[in-house]
Parts: sequence; structure tokens; C-alpha cells
Amino acid sequence: MALRRKTTTTSRSRINPRTAALVVLCGVILALYANLVPIHSALYGTPVPLSFLLAAALCAAPLLAISYPRWATLLLGAAVFTMPLIVDREHASHAPWPWSVPALLVFVVFVGVITFLHGVRFGSLALVVGVIASLTAPLLRPDMVASSAAAGAATADTIVTVSIAAAMLLIAALVAGRLRVAEELTREKEHSALEQSRRALVEERTRIARELHDVVAHSMSVIQVQASTARYRLPEIGDIAAAEFDDIAATARGSLTEMRRLLGVLRTEDQSAELTPQQGIDDVPALVDSIRRAGVEVGLMIEGGDAASAATPGVQIATFRIIQEALSNAVRHAPGAPIAVRLHADAERIQIRVHNAAPPRSPESHGSGYGLRGMRERAELLGGSLSARADSDGGWTVEASLPLASDGAARTSAPPTGASGTDKENP
Repeated sequence: MALRRKTTTTSRSRINPRTAALVVLCGVILALYANLVPIHSALYGTPVPLSFLLAAALCAAPLLAISYPRWATLLLGAAVFTMPLIVDREHASHAPWPWSVPALLVFVVFVGVITFLHGVRFGSLALVVGVIASLTAPLLRPDMVASSAAAGAATADTIVTVSIAAAMLLIAALVAGRLRVAEELTREKEHSALEQSRRALVEERTRIARELHDVVAHSMSVIQVQASTARYRLPEIGDIAAAEFDDIAATARGSLTEMRRLLGVLRTEDQSAELTPQQGIDDVPALVDSIRRAGVEVGLMIEGGDAASAATPGVQIATFRIIQEALSNAVRHAPGAPIAVRLHADAERIQIRVHNAAPPRSPESHGSGYGLRGMRERAELLGGSLSARADSDGGWTVEASLPLASDGAARTSAPPTGASGTDKENP
């Protein structure tokens, strides 16, 4: 029962209001046409073929007014002008004239439709056409108003028709105006909500930037200053230790540069900050060298260097960041384990593999998983994929596949079996 109720609700929500209104209009017009033909044939003595033809023209006018208001008005004018003139006096002496009840209703529907869709100007024009037809019919058929009773009936019929049509014009104009105002209010609300969300985003980005600047950047600055001045403050340290401090200072300066770039992105409201220069595939060897200087055994193999250099800037940055994060994870979570980095590029994709063997000792802490999530998000944003898994020998492997052109919908291809392009290897 719950499933049936849910399905019914979903189906109702998919119904377009315009489609529903068109269906209702077609139903009303069809019903009026079905009554208009026999009434004019039986009560007014109009020949049956002419009844069919004129009723079709009159009933088609409201539907034609949806897209062609001018042609619809001409068609309506021709029908309402002709129908009162071809009636038989003996048959029509006891029926409303010059407007029959079905013709009156079609005329009122026409005025409402054309006013609602195209404005008061077209609705007023249709009303004037109906008034002219009502006033012209007695002039061309004086026999229909020969007696005072017939003239009074024709006058009353004309007044009722024009009054109802004028009321419909007013109602349609008011409803159309109300809907337009509602649409404008809806658009303004959507615009305000969008602006509010953008403001909230900018405020959140500013808050994050402030925290990074006040806490992280300050701490990195202290580390850089202490490492840079260590050889002067501690003259008893040896050259090897001094070189290590210099490497720490260089790493801290690079991190501060990255932090300033990140702060610039966060504080840019239009999100179009200048992101260059950024590290790419050509900077991977320097990254590996910095890890080696920390005492970690790292092997690097780059295959297809020419193809890799043709990658888009987004792919270049993602490749560098994935390798950087994978190396950082290996150093933290597998201390003392050798690491192998392999980067293969062909005409379509870049394959990345970072593997570390089982660590000789267990790490002191475990990560939160944000690094893996960030690597996977980088790959998926470019239309690639990334997997990270533990090996049976206790090691860990990170593999990524990125399209050479980051169009967000790259084709998935199998890993290459051989090298292509210019190969170079760093043991």
C-alpha cells in the first residue's frame, strides 16, 4: 500500500500544469463543439454542412490562439459574423439571437485564453470583434428584429454576451498578472537563496583561510626560521646535521609557498585565482630526491616522458599530488620500508603505481584516511580512478589511472604492458 501511494504521488508530481490546462481546454472545446452543431442545425435551421464548418472554425479559434493570436482572432471574427446571418427566421424565432448559448461560451473561452496568454490588448481586440459582430447582425438581418420583442431579446442577448466576455477578460488579466508576480517572486527568492549560499561559502572560505594563516602558516614560519638559523645558533652541530636543517628549512619554505597559494584561492570570491606555477610531472624526480634525503630508499621509473609532458595542467598537478601523498603515507605508515614509484604514460592515459614493502617496524600512529580520499577525489574529478590496497606480504600499493586530457569523461583503458616514448629510470 505504501509503495502504491508513493508511486501515485510521484506520477502526480510529474504532470505539467500547462499540459493539464491544455487537456482541460481541449475537453471543453470538444464538448462545446458537440453541442454547437446540433443546436444550430435544429434550432436555427442552419444547413448541417455549414453547421459543421462554422462550428469547427469557431471552436478551433481558442486552440489556435495559443500560438497564433492574430489568425485566431480573424477566424473567430469570420465565424461569429457569419453564423447569425445564415439562420432561418422561423426556426430561430424562439432561440437566443445573434448569440446561441454554445457560441457565447466559445467566445467567452476565447477571450479568456487569448487574454491570459497574450495580454489585455489581444483580449480587448477579441471583445471588440464580438461587439461588432453583435451590432452588425441586426443591420444585415432586419427581419430578425422586426418586432419589439425580438429586438429586445437580441439586445439582451448581446448585452449578456459582451458582459460575460468583459468579465472573463478582467478575470484572465488579473490571474495572468498574479501568476507573473508569483514567478517574479520565485525568481527573486531563488536569486536571494543563491546569493546567501555564495555569501556563506565566502565566509566559510575566509574563516578557513584565517585559521590556516594564524595557526598553520605561523607554525611553518617558526619551523623555517628555526631550521634556517640552527647552524648559527648551534655551532657544535656537524655538517651533516646542518645539511638536514637546511633541507628542513627548504621544505618549510616550499610549504609556506603552497600555503600562500592556498590562502589566495580561499580568499578569492570568484574562485578564479591564479594557480600557476604548480608542480607537474617534471617535478616528480625532485620530489623523490627530497624523500631520499630524509633517509628513505625510493626507486623511481618514468616511462613515456614525452607523452606525459603533453598532459593538461590539471592532470599534471593531480599526478604530482597523488605521488606526493602516496609517498608521504608510505613514509609515515611504513617507516624504513623501501618504496617504488612507477609512472607510465601513453597516448591516452597516465598510470601511477606507488608500492612500499612491509615496514620493519610498526608505525606509531594510523592515519585518518583523508589523504586517500583526497587522492581518489582528484582522480575521479579528472575522469580517472584510484585504488589503494594492502598486499599479501604486508606492503601497500596505490595505483591511479588518469586520462591524458582531463575532459571529465575519459575512456577507461587497460594498463599498458610495455613502455612507450622516451624512457628514463632513477634507481
